[in-house]
Amino acid sequence: MVETDGPDVTVCERCPALVESRSRIVNGVGPDDAALCFVGEAPGVNEDERGEPFVGRSGSVLDDALRDAGLARADVRITNCVRCRPPENRDPHVEELDNCTEFLAAEISHVDPDLIVTLGKVPGERLLDRSVAVTNETGSVVDARLGGAGRRVLVCLHPAATLYDRSQREAFDAAIAKAADLAGVSTDGGGGQSRLGDY
Repeated sequence: MVETDGPDVTVCERCPALVESRSRIVNGVGPDDAALCFVGEAPGVNEDERGEPFVGRSGSVLDDALRDAGLARADVRITNCVRCRPPENRDPHVEELDNCTEFLAAEISHVDPDLIVTLGKVPGERLLDRSVAVTNETGSVVDARLGGAGRRVLVCLHPAATLYDRSQREAFDAAIAKAADLAGVSTDGGGGQSRLGDY
């Protein structure tokens, strides 16, 4: 059984293990017309408790990088490939990702962002439908077909990577700044904001 309300999923029982491990469905947050859409893997314990993506330590890293790029969390759309917390924060299984694909596709179609930023290996591989070497590809922009529409996708490290390896922080921050610039939402004072059409 599945029920939706716009881009939000209100009822879903497709994945028995996730139904059992979650306390709630964690939908995307942010404007319905955001120029930037960030896509993570799945909710963790903090996200499951609060009902919002990226609110734990990883969320703080993302918030800091957004602020440094001249953005607030409220300016962007933040969502996940899977909307329910996997048990013990394990990676979502392929069938769980498959079960949630239509919800992510509908949300992206609804928001229609100028640029999608994948946070980590799982969303990168899911949206690009290929193997992704995240560390090497962070900051690269790829044209992809999502839900029948052409989309620009920027590959990015997961914010948690910077917590485990501080040397990744510069690349992460640079990728977020590039995303803001490409989507034309950067407020770095440079005056010459880039639109995606310039690339």
